[in-house]
Amino acid sequence: MATATIDPITAKLEQMFDATDTDTDGYVDWTDYQRLIDRYLSAYKIDRKDRRAHALTAAYQMYWMELLRHADGNDRLNKEQYHHANRATSVDTSRFNMVEGVPHAVFDVMDVDGDNTINKAEFQKYLDVWGVSDPDAMDTFMRLDTDGDGVISRHEFIRAVREFFYSPDLDAAGSLLFGHLTK
Repeated sequence: MATATIDPITAKLEQMFDATDTDTDGYVDWTDYQRLIDRYLSAYKIDRKDRRAHALTAAYQMYWMELLRHADGNDRLNKEQYHHANRATSVDTSRFNMVEGVPHAVFDVMDVDGDNTINKAEFQKYLDVWGVSDPDAMDTFMRLDTDGDGVISRHEFIRAVREFFYSPDLDAAGSLLFGHLTK
């Protein structure tokens, strides 16, 4: 009997769904994103009035609206709807390029010291925000640091997010943003 193999992008989106479904009710809705935003602000000690908090909220709101646009009017998405909407949103840049917009806002939050790079401590907070408990998760930091300078630049981070959404290679550094995937 043949077993169905899941395509790599779907595997990554399933992992992202599980991380985004912050209340583990089997659906993603705006309250899940609000909780993620709150986690970011708490982990990085950013006041809600800070421009980075506003930018992060706006980026996630725009992303959420694009997901809804591709989800046929549903205001909470099950795993299948979430996959479909994310795939459509990642290739439809007619309104908001979520593969670019959200990561820039996230990077600005992560870059606590404002040096336009992410150090290991800043990256560890990212893992905490997303609940990534993979014991090898910090190895991802080294993989994302493609030039080996000990920090993740904005370019390296955005490149990793692109890999997450577009690369079928489960071993690519960007595929590990939410921890290692089982093949």
